[in-house]
Amino acid sequence: MASAAYNPRMRRILLALLVLVLTYFAVTTFLVATWMGKDERPSADAIVVLGAAQYDGRPSAIYKARLEHAVDLYNQKLAPVIVFTGGNTPGDRFTEGASGARWAVKQGVPAVAALVEDSSRSTYQNLAGAKRALAQRPHAGRRLRVVVVSDPFHMYRAVRQARDLGLEAYPSPTRTSPLSASKVRLTESVIREDVAIGGYIIARRG
Repeated sequence: MASAAYNPRMRRILLALLVLVLTYFAVTTFLVATWMGKDERPSADAIVVLGAAQYDGRPSAIYKARLEHAVDLYNQKLAPVIVFTGGNTPGDRFTEGASGARWAVKQGVPAVAALVEDSSRSTYQNLAGAKRALAQRPHAGRRLRVVVVSDPFHMYRAVRQARDLGLEAYPSPTRTSPLSASKVRLTESVIREDVAIGGYIIARRG
């Protein structure tokens, strides 16, 4: 039996697959990179902070950068409330959402303006949970407008998911994340995001 290297039909199939994969990553990387530069700050019903790691109730450096940006937006009176999202992993005593809200309240955000969604484990779940939390507030049946806060590389997928959930969503990424400060970590994050976009397109989750 001829090997794939000497089988013209197999070589064409492999080449087509390679082109398809390279095209996919080129397109998703372009989208991620383009949205990294977007920062839109209309008046909104809420600021939604996507969760990140916390350590025994203390936000990680990545999460803290998001929280600082969200509090800055709140202090600019962009929205009357902030929704802090994110659950926990087995064994954790605290959730990302509750840890973020606690930190923000210590920075001067009124407790009544700090809403918590603390059962989610993914970006889509973060946003779905935030929508449920906001649905309990008066909004006269109109479409909820939110400003989504996360890392820059996360903006395309996060805003797309928020809009797919029926939210009028706008991106406002933190510019102080440790991930953005390292070219290696940022490149790794973009590649993971490329893969996550594909997972969302195929399975509508993640």
